Amino acid sequence: MATSFVKVHGCGNDFVILDERARSLGITPATAAALANRHTGIGCDQLIVLEAGDPVFMRIYNPDGSEAGACGNATRCVAEILMRQAGRSDVTIRTIAGDLPATRRPDGLIEVDMGPARLNWTDIPLARPMDTLRLDLQGEPAAASMGNPHATFFDANLDSIVDRGPRLEHDPIFPQRANIGFAQVIDPGTIRLRVWERGAGLTLACGSGACAALVNAHRRGLTHRSAQVIVDGGTLEITWRDDGHVLMAGPVATAFTGILAGPLA
Repeated sequence: MATSFVKVHGCGNDFVILDERARSLGITPATAAALANRHTGIGCDQLIVLEAGDPVFMRIYNPDGSEAGACGNATRCVAEILMRQAGRSDVTIRTIAGDLPATRRPDGLIEVDMGPARLNWTDIPLARPMDTLRLDLQGEPAAASMGNPHATFFDANLDSIVDRGPRLEHDPIFPQRANIGFAQVIDPGTIRLRVWERGAGLTLACGSGACAALVNAHRRGLTHRSAQVIVDGGTLEITWRDDGHVLMAGPVATAFTGILAGPLA
């Protein structure tokens, strides 16, 4: 049976979205990895599966077939689709990390409430108790969970993430691996960021990584509670509210739609 899909992106962070609300597609980790492959599949940073529910449940697969707990840019992309389908400017999406409200702002950007930043060592999680503002690693990164684990290194040499990211993702200090961000604070309202994503590698943008970078930078006294985070694929607007919730806004675009012929599994 043919299966339709849509490929979307937020600042170059690209996703293939499949809809299981009407029927099961039998997606497995192996299927997800095959579809995400950029040479032999459709190609994407994450495969997104929409499942029936109220709110709609968004399941997130990394290119290696592992399941992710949160993805900010994917949430914004899915929110835009669901809002367009429902003819409204707000929607809530259910994820493993919780329910995430999203809105279409008057300027056209899609904004999502990513929930509260979690800063305890058990929330990340880390392998042992330590100060999440300065981890016991060379470079002393700060750590935060945005529904998935993040470590932010404040390092002007952003290109070194290509060599250091794979090793740091798998460092024993992170029992569930981690997303590794390299951030350069340009001024209190601007951060330049690159992220090596857990299970995906270097991407053009990482929404939850941008949220973590702003939170960690403000905790270090380097930025305001709001800042523009410049990623390889564009710019995201991040705000860490006084109640602990982190808001992320940015553009969404549809790359193309298509049809997969034959069974997926």
